[in-house]
Amino acid sequence: MLLYQIALTLIPRIGHRSARRLLQDFTPDEVFRATPTMLESAGFHQMAIQAITKSDVFPKAEKELSFIQKNEIKTLFYTDESFPYRLKFCDDTPVLLYYRGDFDFNATKIISIVGTRKSTDYGVQITRKIIEDLSIHLDIVVVSGLAYGIDTAAHHSSLEFNVPTVGVVAHGLDILYPSQNRKLAKDMLETGAIISEFPSGTIPDRENFPQRNRIIAGLADAVLVVEAAKKGGALITAELANSYGREVFAIPGRINDTYSEGCNKLININKAILTQSANDIMNAMNWRKKKKTETQLNLFADLNKEEQIVVDFLKRNANADIDSIIEKNNLNSTKAASILLNLELKGLIYTLPGKRYNIF
Repeated sequence: MLLYQIALTLIPRIGHRSARRLLQDFTPDEVFRATPTMLESAGFHQMAIQAITKSDVFPKAEKELSFIQKNEIKTLFYTDESFPYRLKFCDDTPVLLYYRGDFDFNATKIISIVGTRKSTDYGVQITRKIIEDLSIHLDIVVVSGLAYGIDTAAHHSSLEFNVPTVGVVAHGLDILYPSQNRKLAKDMLETGAIISEFPSGTIPDRENFPQRNRIIAGLADAVLVVEAAKKGGALITAELANSYGREVFAIPGRINDTYSEGCNKLININKAILTQSANDIMNAMNWRKKKKTETQLNLFADLNKEEQIVVDFLKRNANADIDSIIEKNNLNSTKAASILLNLELKGLIYTLPGKRYNIF
């Protein structure tokens, strides 16, 4: 099946949205057996139908499959249960991701940290301090782009404080750009991952970076911008994050600093929350600290039978969606909504995108 999944992404003129439309009616292998009539019935126009039925993508797909198998590359396909659920709510998400590492992309709390490649000591120190403080209070994952500057600082600081970190790259996994970060990338694989939507042989062309940025924005619950000029990749990531309904945070800077202009602008136009510390992020995201207070522990003890059943289920099934909560616990939708609301009001659970729930 992986061969067909790869082949689907290689069909000329079939983009991410069209690929997902195909998956509504066909499995990946069925796409390549579909007749023009079947594709037309599924709503595809003649140009797309010709691209699908006349494409000769299998030699390239077989080459990519061989590369994956020889180099221990893993994949995440759109219909896989392990596909990052946060990305499924982004209308331009790719249907196939390649990655190295051993990592759960549906971790409970994920923050992306981005910024200029020309970071100052101040920016590096702020990045380090925020990651340190987040690591003390939360089980957090840090995503960034493995570029110079703030990206590198975010990854290094994550490793320093034993925080899993994910690098999203703008090229195939047969290379590493910039090459100076090769050792850093290797260290990240211990607890994190390097991920890309691009097959091997793809070089880091300029147009690939905005595509990379949408993965950085979409993988996370929130995006923090640390030092950014008035134009550049960090602001593109922030714009994408806003369009995906993610919270965006920005570190303010002096008004005459070139690499504070972007952050100050985001704050000024209400596209980012002014951020001075990790606490600002935790408060805005309603991220509770690891250690439960005595009040919270008492609340866990003061649950009715149905609430306890749902709490126990969420302990075993992080990021569970409301449909699975209803189905697995024999609840109707009205009762489930009532229980979840009560648990949320008690401060015991919180809501994630896509009507998913988790224990604090």
